Amino acid sequence: MSGRDSRRRVVVTGMGIVSPLGNDVETAFARLKTFENCVETLPELAEYEGLNSHLAARCRFERPAHYTRKVIRTMGECSILALNATEQAIAQAGLDEAILQGGRCGVAYGSCSGSIPPLLDFYSMIVTKRVQSVTSGTYLKLMPQTTAVNLSVHFKTHGRLVPTGTACTSGSLALGNAAELIRWGVQDVMIAGGAEEFSPTQVAIFDTLYATSLRNDASRTTPAPYDTDRDGLVIGDGAGTFILEEYEHAKARGAKILAELVGFAETTDGTHVTNPNADTMAYALRDALADAELDGAAIGYVNGHGTATRAGDVAESTATRTVFGRAVPISSIKSYIGHTLGACGAIEAALTVKSLQTGWYPPTLNLKNPDPACAELDYIYGDGRNIDAEYAMTNNFAFGGVNTSLIFARA
Repeated sequence: MSGRDSRRRVVVTGMGIVSPLGNDVETAFARLKTFENCVETLPELAEYEGLNSHLAARCRFERPAHYTRKVIRTMGECSILALNATEQAIAQAGLDEAILQGGRCGVAYGSCSGSIPPLLDFYSMIVTKRVQSVTSGTYLKLMPQTTAVNLSVHFKTHGRLVPTGTACTSGSLALGNAAELIRWGVQDVMIAGGAEEFSPTQVAIFDTLYATSLRNDASRTTPAPYDTDRDGLVIGDGAGTFILEEYEHAKARGAKILAELVGFAETTDGTHVTNPNADTMAYALRDALADAELDGAAIGYVNGHGTATRAGDVAESTATRTVFGRAVPISSIKSYIGHTLGACGAIEAALTVKSLQTGWYPPTLNLKNPDPACAELDYIYGDGRNIDAEYAMTNNFAFGGVNTSLIFARA
C-alpha cells in the first residue's frame, strides 16, 4: 500500500474570493478573458514624501448590509474581506451549522499582518501618553491571528485553529496545512485561505527594497512578470477562501466536488530573509510532486508566483525548469491583480482551479519578450491557452525564505 493509499483524500467543495478582478470566482475568472489588468495610479500615494511607486490594484468592495457593527466589531478590513470570501465558499459548499459547529471543522487562515489602522491607536498612546484611542477591539483587529480567530468566532467552529502569518505564502500555507489535517483524520472539513487589506506601508516596504514598479504614468503596462523590461511589482488587496473536505465526507452529503488537492509542500531557504533561493524553491516543487506521487510530466500548467521582480522571476523560473526539465506552460495572475500578499496564494489557487475546470488558462499580461535571464519555460502570453490538463501546480514564495507548492487535480 502506498502512502497515498493510506491517507484520506482532500477535495475542494467551495471557493470564494474578493479581488481587484471581481468579488466572486465567476466574475473574476470571466474578467481574466478581457486581458486588462486592474492596476491604477493612486493620487493619494503621491502625498507620501519619498514613496516612489504610486501604483496599486485595489478591490472594489462594498460591505453588505448584514455586516453590522455587532458583526464586525472585532474585525479590521482584512478580516472583513476574509469573512465575505468565506461566506461565498460556505454557501457554494452547502455547509450547515451542524458541520461548521460539530467539532470536525477547523480554520486555517492568514495574512501578512493584521489590520494596519489600529496600530496608529497604539502608536498614539506612546506619543501622547494617553490611552484614549486604544479600545477593547484594537488588538483584536491587528493581532497576527485576527483573520483565523474572527472567522472561527463568526461561524462558531470548534475544531483546529491554524493562523498562518508567512507573508506572501500565508494563503497557500493555510491551504496546505488544512489539507494535512484532513488527510490524517484530525478534521473532516477546513475553512482555509488568506486575506490582505491595502496600506501605503506595504508599498513602502517593497519600495525601500527597489522592488516596486515605477510606471506611475502607464499603470496598465505593469507589472510585467518574466518580461525583459519588467521593473517591479504592484501591491494589491483581497481575500480568498477554500472549503476543503475529506472525500468520503463530501460524497456522503452529496456535495459537488470542484477539484482535489493532491499535493502540498513547504520548504524554507535558511539562507536569507529576502533574497530568493532557486535551489530551495526547487525543493518545494519537487516535494509537492512526491507528495502527490506524480511525475513532473503529469503537470499540465504551473501558476507561477511571478512578482515581476528581477531576482524573484529568475529564481522561480530556474527552480521550475530544474524540477520539470522541460518548458512547462506557466503564467502569472499577478499581472492582472498585482501582488495581494497574504491573499495571493488562495486567490491564485481559486482561479487555477477554475482553469482546471474549464480548460482555459490565462496569459501573463504585459509579457512580450521573456527575459533571457529567466529559465526556458513555456510562458503563456498574448492570448490565453486551452490546455487539457489533469493536474495543475500553483507556487508561492515569501519573505523569510518560505516556499510553498500546491497541486490540484481536475475533478
